[in-house]
Amino acid sequence: MRKFVSIFCVCLLGLAARAQESYVPAPENLEARKEFQDNKFGIFLHWGLYSMLAQGEWTMTNQNLNHLEYRKLASGFYPSKFNAAEWVSAIKASGAKYICFTSRHHEGFSMWDTQFSDYNIVKATPFKRDVLKELADECKKQGIKLHLYYSHLDWDREDYYPLGRTGRGTGRTAHGEWKTYYQFMNDQLTELITKYDPAVIWFDGWWDQDQNPDFDWQLPEQYAMIHKLKPSILIGNNHHQVPFVGEDIQIFERDLPGENNAGLSGQDISPLPLETCETMNGMWGYKIVDQNYKSVKTLVHYLVKAAGRNANLLMNMGPQPNGELPAAGVERLKAIGEWLKTYGETIYGTRGGEITPRDWGVTTRKGNKLYVHILNLEDKGLFLPLTDKVKSAVVFKNKKPVKFLQDKNGVVLELSETPTDMDYVVELTLK
Repeated sequence: MRKFVSIFCVCLLGLAARAQESYVPAPENLEARKEFQDNKFGIFLHWGLYSMLAQGEWTMTNQNLNHLEYRKLASGFYPSKFNAAEWVSAIKASGAKYICFTSRHHEGFSMWDTQFSDYNIVKATPFKRDVLKELADECKKQGIKLHLYYSHLDWDREDYYPLGRTGRGTGRTAHGEWKTYYQFMNDQLTELITKYDPAVIWFDGWWDQDQNPDFDWQLPEQYAMIHKLKPSILIGNNHHQVPFVGEDIQIFERDLPGENNAGLSGQDISPLPLETCETMNGMWGYKIVDQNYKSVKTLVHYLVKAAGRNANLLMNMGPQPNGELPAAGVERLKAIGEWLKTYGETIYGTRGGEITPRDWGVTTRKGNKLYVHILNLEDKGLFLPLTDKVKSAVVFKNKKPVKFLQDKNGVVLELSETPTDMDYVVELTLK
């Protein structure tokens, strides 16, 4: 079987370059893009062996841990409290429509029963359960889309060579050849797509070779192989660049589109569907000393601001080494879900409104409804530079009429109170 899959990948790659040069998204791909945008909210789960060290997902390279010593963590990894149904139920309760799970992070450990490496959760641990299979099955059962994160770089394998700018202190000296690593990735990606049926492949690590300007990741061939396997699948790459040909979504890390506070998102905004990823606390992977979780208000505001910028929010939690989701994170999931029970109509299925983001908030649009999300306003009056004719204005939560004046310059909303809600939403019906 392994030989067959490898040959299958080689055959697909033979057609890849030509297909990628003229990449035209299939009709089902375009439909998947629309559904992705409509979903608006997802949960990121960073989970791997690094959770056992409880210092975040980069501890292997940050502490220059020898990769052979690091591998020994697998023999003690036994997440006895892991329950896919509980995970998906908690995430569904948040109002999130999809889960993005780290199938293989930079540490090189595979979180599924892959036939292309024994360094995986079934073969290398006493747990011996395919957590990805259990998660994928539960997502289908509960109606949640599954997206899969996959690392392009690897701090463990010696054929990830030349070495990138990270992972240089992990003790790899017998350097192999890139071509075997590239084949390994494509074999694994084929396996993930055919066995676990993800809606999105979410790549990370391209930036690791930025000190090697001539390095060729061979992405066109890889992207074409993926689209050949499943035309509807969406490809995103967290490379902090304008999207490359063959990518179907644009990713922003720790910043909303158009912002660059974290220094990772200075790229232009493309017309592709957008997604911004952010952490609930300060880390992606579990860190025992980081209990500084953002408030529910902050997280809701981030979701609203993303929607107002025509983007999805992918909000991260780092599961604990015992397999449980952190209690503080689950509490926030529940609270966000309660908020979305009331205000989900103003988020799901919307696009960014024609009024660009302001200090006071953002707007979202669905059909002839414009939702004005007031997040920060100390006055009872709000001017909107809106040229569309307004038919009516109401407070969204109770449908109480809002007085307004409109002229050629725009609309002034006359609120009956200074907004104090976490998100004070005014619904405008446009003619």
